[in-house]
Amino acid sequence: MRILTKPSTAHCTIDLYVRYLLAQPQGAGCCELAEILKTVSHDSVNRFLCRERYVPKDLLDELVSQGWIELVGGVLSVDDAVLEKPYAQRKATALLGYFWSSKAAKPVLGLSLVTLYYTSANGLRVPINYRLYDKAEGKTKNQYFQEMWQEVRQWGLRPRAVTSDTWYAAKANLNVLKDDQTGFLVGVAKNRRVRLTPHQAYQRVDALTIPEAGMLVYLKGVGRVKVFCQRFKNESCRYYALYLPDPEALEAATADDFEQLHTQHWGIECFHRAGKQLCALKRFRVRLKNAIHTHIFCALRAFVELELQVWHQQLGNWYERQRHLYQEVARQFILQSPLMGRTA
Repeated sequence: MRILTKPSTAHCTIDLYVRYLLAQPQGAGCCELAEILKTVSHDSVNRFLCRERYVPKDLLDELVSQGWIELVGGVLSVDDAVLEKPYAQRKATALLGYFWSSKAAKPVLGLSLVTLYYTSANGLRVPINYRLYDKAEGKTKNQYFQEMWQEVRQWGLRPRAVTSDTWYAAKANLNVLKDDQTGFLVGVAKNRRVRLTPHQAYQRVDALTIPEAGMLVYLKGVGRVKVFCQRFKNESCRYYALYLPDPEALEAATADDFEQLHTQHWGIECFHRAGKQLCALKRFRVRLKNAIHTHIFCALRAFVELELQVWHQQLGNWYERQRHLYQEVARQFILQSPLMGRTA
């Protein structure tokens, strides 16, 4: 966060911009905010986006200072999302590139956001660290994850488990978690090599007949884990590896334990969808790197605001705020606005 040396005279502030993102998630342009407020110019909004220097730790510091989050005993999930910008000028916009989209089943033009999403032991669910993929840095998404993991550890976070899909199930990532005595549940590709005992030959995980309660195996390059198979109606399977630091707890882990962690991991998918739909996560009209970073931070802060209102039971769900915001306006329009050409 930028440190102020004297009282600010800026007309556009983070509180103002965050409330704008919550009120106009399909807008998120500097000119549109200026048109709504009348008292703030679009240049003031643009200067705010280019001037501020927010960092991911600012999100966590606010939650910790208010006592809203428990740093020990939660579940940390990692995943990435593509913020589609199909009509943006690639050479003129920073951080823009082609990234694989599972929704479109092809590479799409946009930004890649890698997020650490934390489910606190008290039920609060918030993003606490993130990276925007920058090709100029020459790093992979797995390296971003390891960086973010070390950062949140330094911030005092001690989750009981980390969850991810197959992309982040690399041997190096899993061994980092093991070295830090942290459990994990990760998706594994069907061709990952496992063996039942230390003296047997390795075989593909899809060659095993895995019971519903899971099977203890040795994952190549990682060590002893329990694998589970999620079966679908079309008879296909998705494989997961569960690790717990306590060997006895790992042996005693059940299908219910797997389902609990798997359900909590689904929360990061819901977060990415809600961030795009409700917080204008991908709707920005700036091109400079600093301005994009500020917008992304504000969009994540807007999501945290929604989650806090749900957690404090002021809202029933994330989508309720937007629905209620426009109900009165829609009611007045329907009841009081006559149609053109109607005389009675």
